[in-house]
Amino acid sequence: MAIAKAERLMNLALCLLGTRRPLSKRELRTSIEAYREAFGLSDAATGSDDAFNRMFERDKDDLRELGLIIETVESLDGETGYLARRDSNRLPPITLDIEEAAALGLAAKVWQQARLAGAASGALQKLRAAGMPLAEDPYEIHSALEPRIPVHEAAFEPLMLAARDRRPVIFDYRKANAARPEQRHVEPWALECWRGHWYLAGWDRDRGAERVFRLSRITGRVRSRGIPFTAPVPDHVTVRGTVETWAGETATGTARIKVRAGHGYPLRARALSSHEAGDGWDELEIPYGRGLDAWLVEFGPDVIVLEPAELRADVVDRLRAVAKG
Repeated sequence: MAIAKAERLMNLALCLLGTRRPLSKRELRTSIEAYREAFGLSDAATGSDDAFNRMFERDKDDLRELGLIIETVESLDGETGYLARRDSNRLPPITLDIEEAAALGLAAKVWQQARLAGAASGALQKLRAAGMPLAEDPYEIHSALEPRIPVHEAAFEPLMLAARDRRPVIFDYRKANAARPEQRHVEPWALECWRGHWYLAGWDRDRGAERVFRLSRITGRVRSRGIPFTAPVPDHVTVRGTVETWAGETATGTARIKVRAGHGYPLRARALSSHEAGDGWDELEIPYGRGLDAWLVEFGPDVIVLEPAELRADVVDRLRAVAKG
């Protein structure tokens, strides 16, 4: 569901729940900003009444499908009104033990991205208002140690919505060894965060195969298409397994590299051994597997491959390809 439609449905639900008497279509049209912006306040002279009625009926059906009980009431003057009584739409009391409340609080604190952070904060406030032990219980985690999922890529939100709604997308993607981006047509399946980076798994229509894309390499705007998927979505999408292969996680040997002091912390975290090499460099021994060259290229001038020779040659070739662009 698009963000604009979700906001419109929420405002409609709040209007219907917040009134003590039935509201007519005319009153709802003038009270909800999305309706006013789309159709104005005038009558049939503008030709907008039919379009508004169609949207309103769709919105009402969507809310009912989501579980909201909306009553249709005929008033004395013959005008139809709509009402969602709170007692008919009230959930039964929810009881959480301290472990469950702590888990919900932790999940709400994980998101750092602005749009999702607001929703998470609101959820926490409602839980606290309901008497849930979220702030003073022994399971509370100090802010300095809070886990977070950073989302800095603009592509994250449109891809998340497209994956949820099963809508194909188009975006420009630059591979690690490419000078220029290429357009990709993808059916998005799942998003996953690995070592601080977000990845998308999906079906690449142009290549007719499953592919994984790093969001930081997506350039420009992600555009969604209102057409169905052509490939079945697997029950289990192995995003991390594919990325680990790229990054040399499935190691078949070891490699020696030099890393500039104060840089390459992900490489240092995987190092089997490390020692100072002088002149502001450290020498590391790291696991070596297929795809390690693509990962090393991302560190640019802060990494020098010492051995094996084939890894050094692969990294040099990738850097030259980028430089030529």
